[in-house]
Amino acid sequence: MQLRLPSSIAEAQRCLAEGAVPIGGATLVWAGWQRDGFPEQAVSLRNLPEAGVVGPEELGGAVLLHRVDATVPEVLHRAASGVGTGAVRRAATVGGNIVGSTLRCLLPAALVLDARATVLDPDGVYDTDLSELLAKRHVLVALRWRTPLASGYRKVEGAAGGPPPLVVAAAVHAEGPASGAPDAPARLRVAVRDGYEVLSESTPYDADAGAEQVLDALAGTDLAGLPATARDAVRAEVTDVLARAAAA
Repeated sequence: MQLRLPSSIAEAQRCLAEGAVPIGGATLVWAGWQRDGFPEQAVSLRNLPEAGVVGPEELGGAVLLHRVDATVPEVLHRAASGVGTGAVRRAATVGGNIVGSTLRCLLPAALVLDARATVLDPDGVYDTDLSELLAKRHVLVALRWRTPLASGYRKVEGAAGGPPPLVVAAAVHAEGPASGAPDAPARLRVAVRDGYEVLSESTPYDADAGAEQVLDALAGTDLAGLPATARDAVRAEVTDVLARAAAA
């Protein structure tokens, strides 16, 4: 197998056009390739500058999970630091986790940040939303978002050998000009990974209304269908994030 390491967008496009298979950190595909056979060509974005950024409002798809530090919002930092073992985090990439993994440990954090994805295909680079990223399994160059007022992440320990542990992510986003729409209200976004499914909802947030009103609004969404333990975790995380947003 030839591993190609493009250092420019144009070179990466050529690799994809010539049939190279995106490899990410190879933590998920290697065993399958050993079983089923290796492709003739694979491509990694680890030498592509746009895919290696770590900043307050952007994160490259080729960034290794152990490099996702407190530069990014808390929800994303904690999600990355909770993936697997240290050895896994030193090999797995952001793009591989979100696009190539059934666990999608970083997806709830990306959803509550209302992140946009810069993706690459043989025809070029463009921005899209997370739903298209997942549906079409694009090559992720980078995620970008607006800095939230506050965010949080809760991972409930699961049984060994059982389904993936419950994850709750939440973030409060500012109102007005910071949102890009002068009349837009502040919003709370919540995402829950329950088993292999990820649910996300949002609701307007008024700091003067209190947590109970916001929780009542969430009770009218699909989150109400979660098991009682998951609803309790949502309540606890939302209450904490709202308190920190009010103090921001």
